[in-house]
Amino acid sequence: MAPRPRGRPPRAPGDGRGTISARVGADARGSGRRGRAGAPIVRPVIRRALDIAVSSLLLALSAPVVAAAMVAIRLESRGPVIYRQRRAGRDGHPFDMLKLRTMVDGAERIGAGLAVDANDPRITRVGSFLRRTSIDELPNLLNVLRGEMSLIGPRPTLPVQVQQYTDRQRGRLSIRPGITGWAQVNGRASLPWAERIELDLYYIEHRSLALDLRILRRTVAMVLGGEDLYKGPAGGWEGEL
Repeated sequence: MAPRPRGRPPRAPGDGRGTISARVGADARGSGRRGRAGAPIVRPVIRRALDIAVSSLLLALSAPVVAAAMVAIRLESRGPVIYRQRRAGRDGHPFDMLKLRTMVDGAERIGAGLAVDANDPRITRVGSFLRRTSIDELPNLLNVLRGEMSLIGPRPTLPVQVQQYTDRQRGRLSIRPGITGWAQVNGRASLPWAERIELDLYYIEHRSLALDLRILRRTVAMVLGGEDLYKGPAGGWEGEL
């Protein structure tokens, strides 16, 4: 479940207009076509073919795990086993992101709403395990298969969060959102949102097969470690919902 945004929206490091950080070095809007050093880019048709092939394979391999998780969720608490949440996709187009439910049914209307912290009492015992192992995100593979997400890219956020982006930050919407990404493997929820967005923009500018493979290797290590799942009651977001 997405952290609930509060306060003023973050700005990218730099001046008040969200100027370019030293790490990125160039505006990343539309920069998915060429890296800073002319790094080889996986053409969209090849990337999409890989998304379809890999997500289909992973869905088949993970089916027994997902089925067992669904049974465990159903036995522990009432409510649907699949949680749907509206997110902003490529170019800001909304879609329903799919996850296994890890909290009590209707949790977004209880307590802190969309804000989630490590010891949130709304998280079920089964849900705690699913979150720690990232099994709850396996239904994201269906979003990939449907073309709403990619295996690698910026994590999709709430439409209301996107409305508070600066012009520069909206550059992260230039590609499909991903199950994992450069920001995910470089701090995940432990980072402030402004820094996460900068990392996403860096990925878009330097997107390549080599970088994707590096992200996948780090993702495996991150999932096994179960670290950086939370960052306070607002998940590091400083905007408003």
